[in-house]
Amino acid sequence: MIRNFIADFGTKAAVWEPVEYDEAIVGVVDRCGFSAVAVYDYDKLVEVTMELGSGDYEEAVEYVEHNIAGCFVGEGTPMILYRPNENEESA
Repeated sequence: MIRNFIADFGTKAAVWEPVEYDEAIVGVVDRCGFSAVAVYDYDKLVEVTMELGSGDYEEAVEYVEHNIAGCFVGEGTPMILYRPNENEESA
């Protein structure tokens, strides 16, 4: 289970609830001088939020931006991984 993997780092890394958001965890970042934290994939957070019934895509994005990506819960606050959009042309 991913939460056990995170706990193996011996940190107090926060994880988002409900447990369905675990599907969006892509790993752990070990930071020099700081505690390791969980890393969530932004697009997967939006997808899971929609699956949980939080509306359409735009509503799910708003929810994730406000309630997850914009939430600080201390040193163990998870990081969010934003991947480049493969359909956009590079500059």
